[in-house]
Amino acid sequence: MTISYNWLCDYLPVSVEPERLSRILTSVGLEVEHLETYESIKGGLKDLVIGEVLECIPHPNADKLKLTKVNTGGAEPLSIVCGASNVAAGQKVIVALPGTTIYPVKGEPITLRIAKIRGVESHGMICAEDEIGLGENHDGIIVLPADAKPGTPAANLFHPYSDHLIEIGLTPNHMDAMSHWGVARDVCAWLSHHENKEYRPKFPSLNAFKPDQTGNPVDISILNTKSCGRYSGLTIKGITIRESPQWMKDRLKAIGIRSINNIVDITNFVLHELGQPLHAFDLDAITGGKIIVKNLPEGTPFVTLDEKERKLSAEDLIICNAKEGMAIAGVFGGLHSGITGKTRDIFLESAWFNPTDIRKTSFRHGLRTDAATHFEKGMDISGTVNALKRAALLIKELAGGEIASGIVDVYPASADKVEVSLKYHYLKKLSGKSYHPDTVKNILQSLGFEIIKEGIDVIHVAVPWHKPDIRLPADLVEEIMRIDGLDNIAIPAAITISPSVEADTSQASWKSAVAHYLVGQGFNEILTNSITNSAYFSGEELETTVKMINNLTAELNVLRPSLLETGLESVSFNLNRKNGQLRFFEFGKTYSTADVGDYRETNHLCLYLTGTLQEDSWKGKGKGMDFFYVKGLCERIFPILGLRTPDWQPLQHPKLRSGLAVVQEGRTLLEIGSVKPEGLKRFDCKQEVFFADFRWADLLETALKKKIEFRELPRQLPVYRDLAIIVDQSLAYERVEKAIRGAKLDKLQEVKLFDIFESEKLGKDKKSLAISFTFLDEEKTLTDKEIDGMVGRIMGALEKEVQAEIRK
Repeated sequence: MTISYNWLCDYLPVSVEPERLSRILTSVGLEVEHLETYESIKGGLKDLVIGEVLECIPHPNADKLKLTKVNTGGAEPLSIVCGASNVAAGQKVIVALPGTTIYPVKGEPITLRIAKIRGVESHGMICAEDEIGLGENHDGIIVLPADAKPGTPAANLFHPYSDHLIEIGLTPNHMDAMSHWGVARDVCAWLSHHENKEYRPKFPSLNAFKPDQTGNPVDISILNTKSCGRYSGLTIKGITIRESPQWMKDRLKAIGIRSINNIVDITNFVLHELGQPLHAFDLDAITGGKIIVKNLPEGTPFVTLDEKERKLSAEDLIICNAKEGMAIAGVFGGLHSGITGKTRDIFLESAWFNPTDIRKTSFRHGLRTDAATHFEKGMDISGTVNALKRAALLIKELAGGEIASGIVDVYPASADKVEVSLKYHYLKKLSGKSYHPDTVKNILQSLGFEIIKEGIDVIHVAVPWHKPDIRLPADLVEEIMRIDGLDNIAIPAAITISPSVEADTSQASWKSAVAHYLVGQGFNEILTNSITNSAYFSGEELETTVKMINNLTAELNVLRPSLLETGLESVSFNLNRKNGQLRFFEFGKTYSTADVGDYRETNHLCLYLTGTLQEDSWKGKGKGMDFFYVKGLCERIFPILGLRTPDWQPLQHPKLRSGLAVVQEGRTLLEIGSVKPEGLKRFDCKQEVFFADFRWADLLETALKKKIEFRELPRQLPVYRDLAIIVDQSLAYERVEKAIRGAKLDKLQEVKLFDIFESEKLGKDKKSLAISFTFLDEEKTLTDKEIDGMVGRIMGALEKEVQAEIRK
């Protein structure tokens, strides 16, 4: 949220410098993220002066240049070379003297110096609009009114507006600070407490408000009192639509709001002054003289101010006249009821709408307006009438007209203020500090709380309407501590900590061990957002995806059903910034639902790899990342968890190609593969990306079931044998190893493929596989006869199962 320093100072009883004000705001929980100087004209026309052209003659060495003598209020006129076609003697102009820095509309700032132009010295520059930031025009120099006085600073003529802008990182529980007056209230509370003097924010005077007529041309009825808790309005007739005064345009422009006309600007001004959204209707558009707040049937077409037709939801609250809808309540106005240049009579609305309903409607239609942003955080239901009075007085001042009715205020169910009790020993327990009862009372009163009753160890307060988040004693403790300042809480000499004791720390240990292993392999850990974009997923996936009800943006609307997409976002971000050697890992969760209210979270460990294994060097050419490296990397994670190297099986995956999976007892523990081209294209990844997905919870459960056995190291030496076989070229090595394991040799310790050879000499569509076998008997030394017998059984199994031919 952007706060204007000049605007804020209108409501402060004392002057506070911008830097100190920033520290105060941060102290009270309104963290200042940025403080910057704002200038309506960059540079503020500093050092630019008004000059009078005394003489203008052609340049002797250039047809399009002229030599001028300019009086800038100094002892002698200045010689200035000018290229503008419209320069002439007798003109009053703006002059930039040597040493002056000018700020063009386009390009970098320029500091002027005395320069020779075609052989003639020029002692300054006669300026055009775009050269000093006054406008876009570059057709010629600026010609000022004849009464402008030479030597006068140009800033005195144009009065550029300057300010300090304070960017506040507003948290959701501080809706009361979504206005300049609300921020002033917190600043005054801080000043009152720390300077031991009562300061109150200056509320704009409403004493001059008085209806000029007493009629009631508009009747208001609320048919949905749940969504609209209060609706106030009044009629103003005889206004004139015109530009707003410069002071209002400057204030609005400084905080990023474009000026439209005096009426619209006043509603925006009051919104950011008091925090209450307003809406002005053309009175002629209120057919039948009735305002009806209700819901319209599903699918009702409605044209909004941006000239787009939208289909309304039955849940959208609509402001209607006797015949049709005029505005989407709290969100956006309608095309046919808004203010135009011909409008003379208006109806001004100030209301309280249900925050949840407004947020849903705003996101449903993709209309993120200032009004919706305010309403969805909860408004001060008591402030509707005062905001109307403030706006009506400004309209009379800036647009003329008469207040043609009293305020019509429909408040169907006036509720009592929330009451909260705070015990002082509880305050000390939570804050760590003993507060005097008078201190507590003064802080709460300065924030608008009403003291109902005081006891020896307790204070009872009524919560002001502008603080709808206050419900618990802990909330009051927070209010007291933020005004007092968290830095004022003393740190005790000794702090006692009660460490948690876990019955089983193996899961955390395994996670740490795997993370350390991956870091040692050159990986970086990432943490991606669990909330992601539904557009990444297929319709089938979205059927079981957890959808956000109050999503922050249209792009963040579901809880991720897969970690692949959020990881690819990180990969893409790095690739697009020339960081192409990536190895990421992430411990994260996916989310799904089988039925309403049945939600499941699944823990994963995911790896993302792209780039090369080894870059080019003087030793030789680099080696690219390949599937077998990823497979081997994943296999080495299993022993860390006390599990044997897994058996792999082919995987058909909608998002991966060349996939393999590890499945044990009917549960998938791991899936690996290369991301399919369509997935890479979606995230603008222009190189191959490998992905591995461990079902971490299932993997740990399997590891916990594994009984750890200890035994002596074997005293016998292993025996190695090699075997070469010829098989069909299309045969997967997995089938070969499966056939070997099928021989059920308990002395066979390890099987390893160490060479693949392909040649036409072997036969058409044939290949040769060279396999190494490791045999070990832990009790005795194996004899050649025993070894040959086992090798023979392996050969027989290969000939039978995969039709292998043994190479001699």
